[in-house]
Amino acid sequence: MSELASTNPAYDITLEPQEPGRWITHAAESWRNPGGGLWGGYALGLCVRTLAAEAGAVGEPLSMTLTYAARLPSGDLEVRTRCLRQGGSIGVWEVEMRGVGEESVGVHGMVTMARRPQTPPFAFAKLPEAPEPESLPAPVHPGGMIHFGARAFERRTHEGFPPKPGPDSRSLAWVRPRQGHWDKALLALVTDNSPPRSMYALERVMTTTLSLTVYLHATTEELAALKDDFILVEYEGRVGGGGASDERSSYWSRGGKLLATSEQLSWYRQVPPPATE
Repeated sequence: MSELASTNPAYDITLEPQEPGRWITHAAESWRNPGGGLWGGYALGLCVRTLAAEAGAVGEPLSMTLTYAARLPSGDLEVRTRCLRQGGSIGVWEVEMRGVGEESVGVHGMVTMARRPQTPPFAFAKLPEAPEPESLPAPVHPGGMIHFGARAFERRTHEGFPPKPGPDSRSLAWVRPRQGHWDKALLALVTDNSPPRSMYALERVMTTTLSLTVYLHATTEELAALKDDFILVEYEGRVGGGGASDERSSYWSRGGKLLATSEQLSWYRQVPPPATE
């Protein structure tokens, strides 16, 4: 049986077709979050990568909404695809991911595929002011192996991790691929590569993504022109309470092109302070 390997070394996604609309892949341990499940960005990249291999998918990913119903395990995963509608320019696809042998869905995705026509461009949003990425310190990863999001991206910012709680949740970071060049899958991956905004309000926070919607404004050709350059990411959280907090993010090229935007809803809880003797 043939295998479809990723051509981008920044993410090692290899898909083995089983039957129409059904695939098997293997997620390495290094994509796991500290909490045990796969990093949410991996599911975003897997969703894009699978539809790129799907013979019936037309065009390129334009928008996607993933619901994280349960954590995905590392190891062998099953991906199922289904076309809900295909028009002349727009197609809508459903993608489900789960561990091999599991009945319940781990991550459910709805993806809009599109043929991108030539239309007059316009823009109201503007690139935020930020120091050049080369002026910021390179990240340090003590302890050897680089895991989950840091495996795919180099991130430069003045912030430490975890961030300190304060009166403002807005932050900026420059991000670039560690290997390979920007493409649709990497742009999807990077939309889940920020500290949760609840960490900017509270200490000792545990959090997980519930839902993430991504709008991929840049075309395939525009992303290819970036090669492996840094892009600027602007993050902001607006509200949290009752266990849920939000985040919206914008992703910019150095030249001021808005490449993508995202909206995320996370579930959080505050961990009690350690007991004192």
